[in-house]
Amino acid sequence: MGSNCTIYHNCSIGEAPQDLKYAGEKTQAIIGDNVIIRESVTVNRGTIAYGKTEIGNNVLLMACAHIAHDCIIGNHTIMANLATLGGHVELGEYVNLGGGVLVHQFGKIGSHSFIGGGYRVVQDVPPFIIAAGEPMRFGGINKIGLQRRGYSDETRSLIKKAYRYYFISKMNRSDAIKKIKSELPATDEINAIVQFIESSERGII
Repeated sequence: MGSNCTIYHNCSIGEAPQDLKYAGEKTQAIIGDNVIIRESVTVNRGTIAYGKTEIGNNVLLMACAHIAHDCIIGNHTIMANLATLGGHVELGEYVNLGGGVLVHQFGKIGSHSFIGGGYRVVQDVPPFIIAAGEPMRFGGINKIGLQRRGYSDETRSLIKKAYRYYFISKMNRSDAIKKIKSELPATDEINAIVQFIESSERGII
């Protein structure tokens, strides 16, 4: 447990994972600095697969959120009430999960993305976007979140253009990635988008 953390009542932190393969091996739940854990939150420790569940710094876990075994939670993430992560989920930095969001095991959500409340995440969500719906779909870039974090108009416009190619154009997704790589400047943000999509194992929403 890091410094300046606040834990409210009725929480379960670091208990054994809810995984039938768990055989009592010594594993950890690691929590960073300035983490707020509200009422009835559950955080399970890891299994032999990864060895730990890890929560970054400046994270807010609202009431009744659940983080399963072997999850990795990035800095400045917010999980609203009843948000639930299956095992081996990875959340980037500044991810915001609305109330009641369910994330399938082994799912990945990219940094600065916002998931609308009450929806299921069964495929990977790339960085910098808003996603919602059933099935989950692209709802635009996370303009407000990016503005708050100092992303310039030019950078936001570039991110928007990349996702217009990928989600909105009539190109197939392989061709869209080729177009992003060939036509857009290789900024940190564009590289992050391409790397996330190309490394996805569950597929992109």
